[in-house]
Amino acid sequence: MNKKNIFKTMAVVAVATMAMTSCDQSAPKLDSKSDAAQSNPTKLKIAYVEVDSIMSQYKFCKDYSLTLQKKGQNIQSTLAAKQQQLQAAAANFQQKVQQNAYTREQAEAINAGLQRQNADLQTLNQRLSAEFQSETNKYNNALRDSIQNFLKVYNKDKKYTLILSKAGDNLLYADKTYDITNEVIAGLNKSYKPSAKMAGAAEKK
Repeated sequence: MNKKNIFKTMAVVAVATMAMTSCDQSAPKLDSKSDAAQSNPTKLKIAYVEVDSIMSQYKFCKDYSLTLQKKGQNIQSTLAAKQQQLQAAAANFQQKVQQNAYTREQAEAINAGLQRQNADLQTLNQRLSAEFQSETNKYNNALRDSIQNFLKVYNKDKKYTLILSKAGDNLLYADKTYDITNEVIAGLNKSYKPSAKMAGAAEKK
């Protein structure tokens, strides 16, 4: 398991959870002023939040990313060590076979043992990968819930009809007047209380 791929997967999953839609179009234009909001007021009140900014500035995301990073590194190290041991055993076996160091029965028994070790390694790989995916899903669900719960409280005063998530090009046009990202991030960080596990990981960075 490659460390770079772990982060890529994590980021893609997290962004996909937040994004409402996706569309391969040109980047949205962001205006500093909103003539529409001033000249054409309506009952529909809309705001949006930049997902990338939440991922990079929300303390919960930073802490959990560190946890996933360490878990991914541990998985990578464990699998790499066992793979090296198996490769060394296989190489030694081939060398001994060429030197006629085994009887036919011994060679067959050792070969069968190496095959079992390889199967066990594949099973371990699948189990650890599933655990990592489960942890990533847990993170995505917790991230979504924390944002949704915060916005319910936040919107009691703001009274927005819709609060959209902006990730990449999923919004073709977004007026900066409706961007509440900084307010949301500040509120999320203020209300965030890291667990003992998260706090300990952050101190060890």
